[in-house]
Amino acid sequence: MHQIRLSTLAAVTLLTAVSHVACAEDAAVAPASSNTLTSNINLVSDYRFRGIDQTWGQPALQGGVDYTHTSGFYAGLWGSNVSSNSYAGGNLEVDYYAGYNGKINDDFGFTLGGYGYYYPGANYNKSSQFVYPSQSFDNFELNAGLSWKWISYKLSVATTDYFGANTNTGYTGDTKGTMYHDLSVNYPLMDDLTLGIHVGRTDVKADYITGSGNVSADYTDYKLGLAKTFTSGWNASLAYVAASNNTFFRPPVGGASLATTETRDLNKGVVILQAGRTF
Repeated sequence: MHQIRLSTLAAVTLLTAVSHVACAEDAAVAPASSNTLTSNINLVSDYRFRGIDQTWGQPALQGGVDYTHTSGFYAGLWGSNVSSNSYAGGNLEVDYYAGYNGKINDDFGFTLGGYGYYYPGANYNKSSQFVYPSQSFDNFELNAGLSWKWISYKLSVATTDYFGANTNTGYTGDTKGTMYHDLSVNYPLMDDLTLGIHVGRTDVKADYITGSGNVSADYTDYKLGLAKTFTSGWNASLAYVAASNNTFFRPPVGGASLATTETRDLNKGVVILQAGRTF
């Protein structure tokens, strides 16, 4: 689940033609392109989405392609390996997204968009440990946000059942309308070093049913880290990530594999290393 950043868009430069002496060709200078296409590749020591382990403690190779237009429009694709322990029958996540980033003034900005999550081949009914009817993990969200300098807030609202959570998969009802609140600070300590602070809140529209009563799936996630950029598009980061609600994300209620007899504390705090490059 890829995080979208507001991009600084290049301005189109208008050049005045210069006359030359007879028999010499005029030098034609093309204006700067309105379109920008970039790609990225990253290796992370553990893939966490909204604080929750997606690879069960294993590294992930991630990459994407992003398109931006000077008008503010953006679109992209992003992918990562995931664990079949969490996504039965699947080991890949593909995200697709599009939207608009705008400026109110030099300090304030806004964003509007949509974000989809697709897990090829994955389905709850492919679990070898539990019996479920057919139910995909796919999810789609609409989002809107505001930013001021280095502080941003974004609200994402699920238009589908939240990653397949509904009565088919042990919940008290459907989870359309589940909300995620993202409050982030990215403070530049120097030109190539940024301090990142993040707090997120997931409010799930239904509870999880257990033999001893219903359990809330709501939780808060946290992230504190440093990100550094280098020459030629290289970058690296170090971050501590954790999430609340031990009851839901740890055994005996949570943390059970869909593919094996393993269990895991999926919200346990961890230090994550990342290295990558943007092209």
